[in-house]
This record gives sequence, structure tokens and C-alpha cells, in this order.
Amino acid sequence: MTGVPEATASGWAPALVAAGAAFLVALAGGLLTTTGPWYQALRRPAWKPPDWAFGPVWTTIFTLTAVSAVLAWNADAGFAARAALLAAYAVNAGLNIAWSGLFFRLRRPDWALIEVVFLWLSIAALILVTARVSGTAALLLLPYLAWVGVAAFLNRAIVRLNGPFRSA
Repeated sequence: MTGVPEATASGWAPALVAAGAAFLVALAGGLLTTTGPWYQALRRPAWKPPDWAFGPVWTTIFTLTAVSAVLAWNADAGFAARAALLAAYAVNAGLNIAWSGLFFRLRRPDWALIEVVFLWLSIAALILVTARVSGTAALLLLPYLAWVGVAAFLNRAIVRLNGPFRSA
């Protein structure tokens, strides 16, 4: 016995799981992201955010996403609502990681451009799923949707400025 009431200890579980999941997705995406010579040689539009901005923006987005997940999880203890929430977050996590792999590891911004459409749609789906149980949780996902929208336009610009691409 730890001396911590069971209700209190289990109350932290959703937050710990959400934080852990956000950390793992961020870590996987970060490990796949390499801004070495290949990336530096790409022509990029003048409006591209500075490289230093991506870390703080993604940290904020992952934090908001984890908080959103906890709020939505706690708002409805029903099995169906929680299953839909888990499925939506799992699909989104996979697509988030896949984009980095396609763009940076496979060096296929053209494939990443197709994939980012599905990533953006998965965020829209997350917003809809969370809005059913928590308006606040849904609102916390809007910066994620906006940032991936910017990323999609940046991805498109890079494809237009540098294509065609071939597998490395």
C-alpha cells in the first residue's frame, strides 16, 4: 500500500498515458526528422517559418493534444466514446509519425504531400470526436489543425519548387 487513495492514483492514469503517448509520438517523429544536407539543399519558400520555431510549436501542440485527450477521456466514461477517442488518436499518431518518415527519411515530399491530407483529416476527425464530449477539448486541437494546414502548404511549395522526386 502506498498511502495514496486508489481513486487519486487511478485519476492520474489518463494524464500519464496521454503524456507518454504524446512523448512517444514526438520522439518517433523527431528521430525520423533529419535536417541534414538533403533538406538544406531543398528550395523553400520565403514565408517558411524559421527552423528554430518548429520545436516550440510542436511541443505546444503535443501538450495541448495530451490535455485535450485527458479532458475528452474524463468527460465520458462510456466504452463507445472512449473507444472512438482511442481509435482517432491512434490513427492520428500513426499518420503524424508517417509524415516525417516519408518526407525526411524516404526523401519523398511528394508522397508526404499526399499523406499530409490524411493527417489533416485525422485532426479534423479528432476534433469531431472530442467535440461530442468536450467543447474545450475540441478547441485545444485547433492549433494542431492550423499548424498542419501551414505544413501542408509548405510541403506543397517544396514539392513545386523541387520536384520531381525519386526514391533515395
